[in-house]
Amino acid sequence: MPRTPVVGGNWKCNNDKAGVTALVASLNAMDCTGCEVIVAPVMLHIPETVANIKSDIAVAAQNCNFKGNGAYTGECSADQIVDIGCKWVILGHSERRQYFKEDNEILRTKLEYALSKGLKVMYCIGESLDERNANKTIEVLKSQIEPVKDLMKPESVVIAYEPIWAIGTGVTATPQQAQDTHKELRAYISEACGAATAEAIRIQYGGSANAKNAPELSACPDIDGFLVGGASLKPEFGDIIKAIAAAKK
Repeated sequence: MPRTPVVGGNWKCNNDKAGVTALVASLNAMDCTGCEVIVAPVMLHIPETVANIKSDIAVAAQNCNFKGNGAYTGECSADQIVDIGCKWVILGHSERRQYFKEDNEILRTKLEYALSKGLKVMYCIGESLDERNANKTIEVLKSQIEPVKDLMKPESVVIAYEPIWAIGTGVTATPQQAQDTHKELRAYISEACGAATAEAIRIQYGGSANAKNAPELSACPDIDGFLVGGASLKPEFGDIIKAIAAAKK
């Protein structure tokens, strides 16, 4: 069964209220036919985005707590994220792993908790440049998936492969590099989770995707979409959506 392409726009810590209004208006004019589209605003901007974005674009939070409501200063629970209208959450992004020291153990707790509250998850994994140069890419990816392999449910989890060395640097893995990594990752998932899971689960590419490189990346059989950073704040986000939708018809 064909995998429906999925494109996520991670706005990171960007935009003010006026910027969100303008960006939502731009998104509402984009053609999302043939692709599942999700955007992830800053937490403060989620209510306005949910209230004004068209129904065929879902809204995600960029993070969530590891437990429910309570004495967790600065956090938002999955219950609250669902309550304000989000369907998705991003977990495990390299910036969370790097700057906030989120490790595989806490990310498993977060993933299990988010799924238990009915959220769908874009679960991020990826290697550093040093790890790639040492030919440890698939070893690192396995180490990040192994603790959560029992939670890899294709109906509720999308894997976002982000080569850390290509995030926000303007450097992108070649289509062949990206395809080879996605193929190896899918083969590992087949071993760890079963062939049916490997065939059905969607794997996004998350390393500086843009309008220029999206068509060639989209043609790769094991790339099912993109998790887009900077380009998701620009009109070219619509071109990325069109590219993957056209390639996966």
